Amino acid sequence: MNYILIVGAKSDIARALARKYANEGYDLYLAARDSGELEEFASDIRIRTQRDVKLLNLDILDYGSHKTVYDNLRIKPIGVITAVGYLGDQYEAQNDFSESEKIIDTNYTGVTSLLNIIANDFEARKSGFIIGISSVAGDRGRKSNYLYGSAKAALTAYLSGLRNRLYASDVHVLTVKPGFVATKMTKGMDLPEKLTAKPEEVAKNVFNAQQKKINVLYTKWTWKWIMLAIKNIPEWKFKRMSI
Repeated sequence: MNYILIVGAKSDIARALARKYANEGYDLYLAARDSGELEEFASDIRIRTQRDVKLLNLDILDYGSHKTVYDNLRIKPIGVITAVGYLGDQYEAQNDFSESEKIIDTNYTGVTSLLNIIANDFEARKSGFIIGISSVAGDRGRKSNYLYGSAKAALTAYLSGLRNRLYASDVHVLTVKPGFVATKMTKGMDLPEKLTAKPEEVAKNVFNAQQKKINVLYTKWTWKWIMLAIKNIPEWKFKRMSI
């Protein structure tokens, strides 16, 4: 049985990834806080695909529990996808460090705590793949969401280093940088239709990139060029902009 561990499995992108990997013949561990809320979703996948789907309770902010949760998996996964994300409130975070802390720890610290454990196992086994969902927001800090963006920037750098470390052990690390995605997290935002992906589109792109062992994926692909342009705006000009 080839299990994929999906962390943050309640998110819309994670659900789309779960369906995609199950349809491609993989079994699933769906990990989330209060994972029982996913039972109906898991049951639907089992019926539609005849794949095994197990639910795991995992709190990304409870660092001390991560090793126990992973060690207790009787069959270790061949791949892991972290789809954890918390946009938070930039203005609130500027004035209340507890909100800053939640943004940083959810998007970065908790993910690294878990992936450190899994990376050690994959390295010892000399196989496996790790997919981290980062964000284009991490490519350059903007006043509207620089706390979220800085956490995603840290995750991107972490995944880059992990990829460098694990290459010799035949463990592939894929960094995913979505742009706008129509999810619960972005509900109510006025998003440009042509630049906004659906979760199913992201899942398809991620699966194909993982199968081809691509290192960094922008989805939609146009975001690669958008962010290249933004990153190359001179700082003296960029600091005067509102984008």
